[in-house]
Amino acid sequence: MLARLIEGLSGRALFLLAVLLAALVAAPFFASDYLLTVLILILYFAYVGQAWNIMMGFAGQLSLGHALYVGLGAYTAAALYVHYGIGPWIGLLVAIPIAGLAGAFIGYLAFRFKVGGVYFAILTIAFAEFARVGFDHLAFTKGSSGLFLPVAQYTKNDLWHLRGQPVMFYYVLLVAAVAAFIGCRALLQSRIGYFWLAIREDEEAARSAGIDTFRYKMIAVVISAAMTSFAGVIYAFYYNNLFPEQVFHISRSIEIILGPIVGGVGTLFGPILGAFILTGLAETLTEGLHAIGIDIPGAKQVFYGICLLFVIMAVPDGVWPWVKRRLGLTERAP
Repeated sequence: MLARLIEGLSGRALFLLAVLLAALVAAPFFASDYLLTVLILILYFAYVGQAWNIMMGFAGQLSLGHALYVGLGAYTAAALYVHYGIGPWIGLLVAIPIAGLAGAFIGYLAFRFKVGGVYFAILTIAFAEFARVGFDHLAFTKGSSGLFLPVAQYTKNDLWHLRGQPVMFYYVLLVAAVAAFIGCRALLQSRIGYFWLAIREDEEAARSAGIDTFRYKMIAVVISAAMTSFAGVIYAFYYNNLFPEQVFHISRSIEIILGPIVGGVGTLFGPILGAFILTGLAETLTEGLHAIGIDIPGAKQVFYGICLLFVIMAVPDGVWPWVKRRLGLTERAP
């Protein structure tokens, strides 16, 4: 299994991977509280970016409503914990099927009735907005008043209930991001991955070649939705409060997709590099403006727009393919 995962990677690529992983593992021992918070955000967006990348980057299905699956995962696990005392890992076993079913329902409607391209993207936005309005009036999750998780001071980290210090969440997200990277690489090297790439490049040609495009697009949507719901669970237990306007808003979906777009859609390192660039630089900008006493509303959103404009003009394939060429990280011949 390991040999298959590293197949095709050059020695330099493997070395840089090992250095990056070692640096991330050691980071909490040297980082300040603020820097640790930024790193948690980076890992969060690297993970959800990888999940979104399965749908768009691998299978070519543009989703602009991925906040739906974050919200479903967050609210499911949080509500079970608040009302019934069910821990988040058990709640995750409920959240994943709910998000997967939601993705399957949207995918079925779209693919069965041949809703594709920009119309599929609009459909995903519509369902995220339906969820936002619905949860805003749902008494079980406290509606617009917000769902608050109980917070207490802990002398030690409680991993089972996800109650503890930020460093615990950092390592949970680090493991999740690494697992997502390995899982996505395994998927790309599998039969499903080749079918996805064929569908992305030319769906009609893929269908003519005998590929069941409906089935494999559905698989991509369900996997992506299920993976994203895990990020929602971590989101809920890290921030300890949920508001529909905050969780399901389209701006949350845009934040999810910006990392892969900037880093490189369809690449494995694109979501990771994009998360580091956008989140790292945006937080540095915010902190720098705060330090000199300047408060500019929407400064982070303006920065995101500038980054996106620069990438589209300078490196339309994303930053990672450009970096890969500069570092000489070519794949070995089989």
